[in-house]
Amino acid sequence: MEQTEADAGGVAGDEEQGTKRFRAKRDAILSAAAEAINEQSAKGMTFADVARRVGLNTTSVTYYFKRKEDLAAAAFEHTLEQLLAMLDEAMAAGDPRARVRRYLALNMERLARVQRGEDRAMAVLSDLRATEEPNRTRLLNRWREVFRRTRGLWGPAANRAETDLFGARAHVLLENTFWLPVWLVRYEPDQYDRIEARLMDVFERGVAGPDARWTPQPIDLDHAETEPGRAAFLLAATRLINELGYRGASVQRIAAELNVTKGSFYHHLDAKDDLVIACYRRSFDTISDAQRLADDAGGTHWQRLASTIATLLDVQFAERAPLLRTTALSGLPGVVRTAMVDRSNRIARRFAGTMMDGIAEGSIRAVDALVAAQALMALQNAAFDMRKWAATMPRERAVAMYASTLLFGLFDDRALGG
Repeated sequence: MEQTEADAGGVAGDEEQGTKRFRAKRDAILSAAAEAINEQSAKGMTFADVARRVGLNTTSVTYYFKRKEDLAAAAFEHTLEQLLAMLDEAMAAGDPRARVRRYLALNMERLARVQRGEDRAMAVLSDLRATEEPNRTRLLNRWREVFRRTRGLWGPAANRAETDLFGARAHVLLENTFWLPVWLVRYEPDQYDRIEARLMDVFERGVAGPDARWTPQPIDLDHAETEPGRAAFLLAATRLINELGYRGASVQRIAAELNVTKGSFYHHLDAKDDLVIACYRRSFDTISDAQRLADDAGGTHWQRLASTIATLLDVQFAERAPLLRTTALSGLPGVVRTAMVDRSNRIARRFAGTMMDGIAEGSIRAVDALVAAQALMALQNAAFDMRKWAATMPRERAVAMYASTLLFGLFDDRALGG
């Protein structure tokens, strides 16, 4: 039978509608997977949980994604594509300041939509390195492209020093936008515009007062370990969790790193969650010790802040006893995760208190100290990922250049002469 134009149009329309329904359902599954990953990590996510969130049965989810690993990889890829799209839009702005301002605005707009229930959160990328091949290589290549495009917001580098500085700025900008969802919930949605302006102010001009100079004093954080064996487990676990995420760093892998048995692991700790909690406590205690010792040493509050940040960055770059990345939070039970975020916020408030006192004495610029403190938490926490970058130059230069991104701002070139 001959097919008329009307019939052909009807078939095409049906196919288009079918394609739209397929994409809509697939996008809903990816959004649900992102929520599950953010709460339980990629390895903790299950088809059953994702199906429940979307209102489907498990078989319906497997129609779109045959393996759980493929679903997690697709959720990560969706995050990376969203980041690349925002960076492309930001890049269209006229100069580096306008580009960074636009990129921040796009992130804030997205978080506001999530808060209003008009959008869903992106999947955090903490488990990216723990994905299986062939997904792992593809995803890491996309992540490198995200980093390159972020670095490109500052334009082409004229020399190696600018490449290094732009790389540090890109890393700090990305990590701050990743950390935003954790602390932005403490504000009412109608305050988001104000928070955006205050955070951009820190990005643009830093926190240092007009006469501030970068002359940090080293803080001695060395102290005797009461349980050397347990301390070795905590340090090995911290390094592996930072690199592979909570689920990627298995007990067996941590034990193998130390060349001991799993039984030896359980001699020191009862369960893996206990290990992560202990790692966080060690990390938070390290930051608190640095803050306290800086206060004990006296000096201006700018001097105290600079010394604390310099010491913590040196700890991260040295890699001997790094701080645990906040990316491990997604693998922890909700109650424990809340307790860890609360401790982080208490430490941030101490940074804020130092800045408030510095503003009063004139050594620190008038900024929103609570916002700036959260930016500093992201800065020092994420420095572990820049250890290879730091290894390409003298340690003091690496610390000064990385710290300059927020202490003096993302557009201050004084770090190039350090």
